[in-house]
Amino acid sequence: MSIEVNDANFKQEVVDSDLPVLVDFWAQWCMPCRMLAPVIDEISNETEGKLKVCKLNVDEARNTASEYGIMSIPTMILFKSGEVVEKITGALPKEQIMDKLSAHI
Repeated sequence: MSIEVNDANFKQEVVDSDLPVLVDFWAQWCMPCRMLAPVIDEISNETEGKLKVCKLNVDEARNTASEYGIMSIPTMILFKSGEVVEKITGALPKEQIMDKLSAHI
């Protein structure tokens, strides 16, 4: 299952993580984000122990969303050792998301 992150715990959960971290930037009102949610949960379950999956509500964590230049949602950013290594925008099929992630996990 994914971990909810916000402005207060983002550094601890994402930047300081030993595992690569996929952060799903989303909002409750965003229909594509809601359609992507089950895919994110599947990815989280299938990559347990190799990838940490977090969800960040852009309406509740505006500072972090702004810091990473989130202009449209859903956007997923993969962090490795605290650095952005992949950015995926849009509600893509699971296979396409996994293709982009597989090089990093």
